[in-house]
Amino acid sequence: MRTSKLTTGTVVLWLSVIVLLPLAALTTQAFDEGWSGFWSAVTESGAVDALRVTVLVSAIVGVISAVTGTLVAWVLVRDDFRGKRVVDALIDLPFALPTIVASLVLLSLYGPDSPFNITLNATRPALVIALAFVCLPFVVRAVQPVLLELDGDVEEAAASLGAGNATIFRRVILPALVPAILSGTGLAFARALGEFGSVVLIGGNIPGETQVASQYIQEQIESDVPQAAAAVSVVLLVITFLVLLVLRFVGEGGARKEQRA
Repeated sequence: MRTSKLTTGTVVLWLSVIVLLPLAALTTQAFDEGWSGFWSAVTESGAVDALRVTVLVSAIVGVISAVTGTLVAWVLVRDDFRGKRVVDALIDLPFALPTIVASLVLLSLYGPDSPFNITLNATRPALVIALAFVCLPFVVRAVQPVLLELDGDVEEAAASLGAGNATIFRRVILPALVPAILSGTGLAFARALGEFGSVVLIGGNIPGETQVASQYIQEQIESDVPQAAAAVSVVLLVITFLVLLVLRFVGEGGARKEQRA
């Protein structure tokens, strides 16, 4: 079925208004003082520290999300247990819950008045916990449908040939899951890069230690330096785009290799 010109035009217009125009406005503001002004803004010590902390923590959260998200998806698809539907519904809770509420809950659990006597607020582990909470659903929901569609006959054939569970998972199941895992991990990493609400209370906003890029951007706006805020925002956009692009190519290359095999 061919797409009508009206439909195509509507999609292009919508994307332009919602995505392209804001990005163009942001980029224009970032380079408002020319390349030198942009470079000065993104190489300022506070900006570099915030970007370094953000990328480091986001990468850790991406790895954690890839592992735990795959395991959770596996349990939800392959295991039957009481309360399974409730657990499956809870996975989407971070999508619906205001992130500032998540930060407040985490602060009550791991702050100075922690009922477990575990004080993590204003530390990088606190950032990791907060971001892992909001990023977990991305990998789970990316891997879950792939697991549901896997052909069980292939696994049974491998088992009949003497392959153990570990071999079946490594040689049969995992290659099929890799594109979905990479896609979900990329989305989790991108979400972590720009996250603000979940870390605003538990993170502490300590420059050079726990201040993430979104908090630095807010600080620049409050200091009436919108050009610097826009410049750092553009850097975050570029990092996100490159990571998603690389993961997409790696995932598609792995899928083509698996099809040829």
